[in-house]
Amino acid sequence: ATNALMERLHLKYQQKPWSETVKLVHFCMDKPLQQPDSNAPDGPLLSCMEKIQRALHAKSLFSVMNRLESLSKQKGLSAHVSPSGTACYITSSMFYLEVQLEKDGEVMDVKLAHLGEDPVVCDDLVQHLRMKNYDAFGKSLEDLSNLYQIPGNSEMKAKGYFALQALEKDLYSMSLLDRTQDVNRVTEVLHGKVGHLVPRTGATPMNIEFYISPYQVLEAELNPDSQVCGTKAVVAVEGTDTLHKLPLSPLFVDSHAGEDGHPAFLPLTDELSMDLPAAFVLKFHQPIPMSSSSIEEIQRLTGIHNLNTNKKNHLIPGIQITGLKLAPLYELIVQSTLPEKGSEDFSTHKSCFFVSLPDCPKHCYFINKGSEKSDLAGALVSKIPFSHPKCVPGVIEILRHQVAYNSLISSCVSEKHMNEDDSELLYFEVVPHKNASFSVFFLHPMKENLACVIIDVITSREVQCRLHLNPQDPTLNSSDDFITRAVKRCMSVPVVMRAIFRNAAKVKAES
Repeated sequence: ATNALMERLHLKYQQKPWSETVKLVHFCMDKPLQQPDSNAPDGPLLSCMEKIQRALHAKSLFSVMNRLESLSKQKGLSAHVSPSGTACYITSSMFYLEVQLEKDGEVMDVKLAHLGEDPVVCDDLVQHLRMKNYDAFGKSLEDLSNLYQIPGNSEMKAKGYFALQALEKDLYSMSLLDRTQDVNRVTEVLHGKVGHLVPRTGATPMNIEFYISPYQVLEAELNPDSQVCGTKAVVAVEGTDTLHKLPLSPLFVDSHAGEDGHPAFLPLTDELSMDLPAAFVLKFHQPIPMSSSSIEEIQRLTGIHNLNTNKKNHLIPGIQITGLKLAPLYELIVQSTLPEKGSEDFSTHKSCFFVSLPDCPKHCYFINKGSEKSDLAGALVSKIPFSHPKCVPGVIEILRHQVAYNSLISSCVSEKHMNEDDSELLYFEVVPHKNASFSVFFLHPMKENLACVIIDVITSREVQCRLHLNPQDPTLNSSDDFITRAVKRCMSVPVVMRAIFRNAAKVKAES
């Protein structure tokens, strides 16, 4: 029966050109391509259409238009083709995109206009479409829609957008505070009040790069075209279930910093602000493991106690951190460092990692995740909500501090959990302390006693190290100052330990 039906369909349409058949299917499917409902009879058909669209390399004007319309509806937006057939308008109630095409389907221009703004050309969107990178173009459509993800009508959404604009202007003004003509990106990342700030352009949201490791800096210097970037946050506005007073126009006083050295702002009056069911957020591409003390510090600074803006408050007993799941901090750092997250848990690894470095025996690190006490606990933080631009420099400083600390711990983590060879091994144990410090224990190279280096990460730029030996044991020829400088230069525990053992080897050779 199926074969007979297919034969009749084949005979019916064999006289018609393929373009008309495609038009007919497209007409029948002209509805938003949402996630197929498993009970819906057309679910499998929707899914197949989406797969076909993704597989086809749109080359002609007709096929490019088809792709744009399909993608727009998939993202919950409307799409209309101009009477000339060479322009596609992708619209929502708050913005529209105009995609201009040549007769052969080549993309000429993509213009974006937000509510009440003039259209501007979006070079990034032009490039996505010229490269047929529809996944990236679809992601940009999502980012544009996300600018207006706050509850309420169009007027309320517009107010949220004006608040975001005001914040962006204030952050940009703050980024110029200590910028000089010869300042480079790395200096801005590590020292700037708001890091290295890249303003929002078209569909790309404003982002802040606030920490970069010494090895990333070295990689960028050796390969200028490598596009190496450090840890970033995206600046956005999101809907919340409580009201926050958000500024609707810039507050930064563009004269000079306040008396205490901090930026000065206009008072948040009713004329300059509005209560909205929204908050500003700094969002991270990968969740950052943060200690409970860092989280509480951020909460005090921002006045917002739920770091999960889209959910109701859920208090965790014993600690005033809401909307977050607490776990031992070192467990979170290890899981975030390993590429295959979730494939094996922390206990499976026995917290033991083998690190190979040139010109020295292999290191074996035991990472002691510490007790379950709250001062050694932490959580994975995906975003930080706030309501005033003045919070940002302080939040950035806390984030830098935490990421610098995390990078030192993660330098002891590797994918190797088993030793594949029988070569000589040096054993180390990494033990956490509260207040961003930790110890590295190891056997004295010339005695059977333990030695210990305590590393205290005071800020992202300031580290203090102390070497502790049994008073009767010979010196290792590494002063506290030497170890401190070594840590700051490389932010890698194994590299510093190799330097200590090399200095000790010189003493051993001389004696």
